[in-house]
Amino acid sequence: MLKHGIKVSYWEKPLDTPVSFFIDKAARLGFDGVELESRMVLDKTAPQLKDLKTYAADRGIVLTLGSGPPKHLDLCSANEAIRKDAIAFRIKLIENASLAGIKTIGGGLHTYWPVDFNEPVDKAGDWARGVEGMKILSKAAEDYDVCLCLEVMNRFENHILNTAAEGVAFCSAVDSSHVKLLLDTFHMNIEEDNLPSAIRTAGTYLGHVHTGEGNRKVPGKGHLPWREICEALIDIDYQGMEIMEPFVRSDGAAAKTIHVWRMLVDGGEEKMDQDAMDALFFLRCLYRSASESRYGFRP
Repeated sequence: MLKHGIKVSYWEKPLDTPVSFFIDKAARLGFDGVELESRMVLDKTAPQLKDLKTYAADRGIVLTLGSGPPKHLDLCSANEAIRKDAIAFRIKLIENASLAGIKTIGGGLHTYWPVDFNEPVDKAGDWARGVEGMKILSKAAEDYDVCLCLEVMNRFENHILNTAAEGVAFCSAVDSSHVKLLLDTFHMNIEEDNLPSAIRTAGTYLGHVHTGEGNRKVPGKGHLPWREICEALIDIDYQGMEIMEPFVRSDGAAAKTIHVWRMLVDGGEEKMDQDAMDALFFLRCLYRSASESRYGFRP
């Protein structure tokens, strides 16, 4: 059964907001999971991480983790010292995630984010160094049973993996059961000829999914073919999480980086909560309807 979660960045809360706030809110709104940011596990001790695991489990919430490592932790860097630091950072992330009961880490793990295109682009070199680094990291991922899901991003934010087909080729080169792809409908809407076809191209390499409209609003407030997207996920027997990742506030911490220059929500946090619940209901209904239509059952 497809499980539905939401990313903590949706609410644009201060950095010192307790993780329990997001877990409780997600549970109250009806979600199955919450995607945390890397700082939320890196700044905790082993006992705190174990407590976090218990807290989420007691509330029926699955935790996943998102990471967009900064430039000085670029796994593809031509600078060997930077690559060494990048590997150490990611191994620590894997270890802490495992202590918190997190089985999936998604994001620009094979690179850094967002890429500085003011510097020369060496796609072939970055690709090769990224594969080499991910092969090293895959061993840690296998040891801790954590899946590393590499995000396929649009051309304005990254250059290495822009399409599902490129992602499959990259993962195939790494050759690990614990290195898969993260497809994000926002990025796919920019790069892919056909979103459902891209999902089918990813196939068994698809380990994580982010959803949001092409305008960065919650699913259902744009033009994306959600019924067809659900059908494609059913066709490949996708068993991972669907994490809603809208960015709707122009006054939030991520607004400048994400390029949100106008308010995309007509109200405060209560309205955002309602929008999230509506989008969750929308996706659940579509997925169940598509399942019943194709296979005669409701998951």
